[in-house]
Amino acid sequence: MNEFLLVIHRDLKSKDASPSPEQMQAAIKPFQDWIGGIAAQNKLVGAPKRWDGDGRTIKQNTVINGPYAEIKESIGGLFMITAEDYDEAVEIAKGCPILQWGAAVEVRMAVPAV
Repeated sequence: MNEFLLVIHRDLKSKDASPSPEQMQAAIKPFQDWIGGIAAQNKLVGAPKRWDGDGRTIKQNTVINGPYAEIKESIGGLFMITAEDYDEAVEIAKGCPILQWGAAVEVRMAVPAV
């Protein structure tokens, strides 16, 4: 089994892209069920975490508040799963109910330390 990082990207800056409180409430249960299904298969390495939209970007000796201005998307959440390969990890990621709200899920495989 390999470990994969799933990064949920959302447009957190635009008011148009932000779900209403009702949409957020409607999305919570399907998201919890999806995560629960991954956990039930013993494929969840760590519980999902939500992240603020501000953050800091460090480049050389400069610290910038928030992500770069030209970047529209921000990290909405991330967590680790186990899967045999990219195909299985992508299939798991495709089940993310947040995709219907315009999110994207990035899948990255951990590589062994050198």
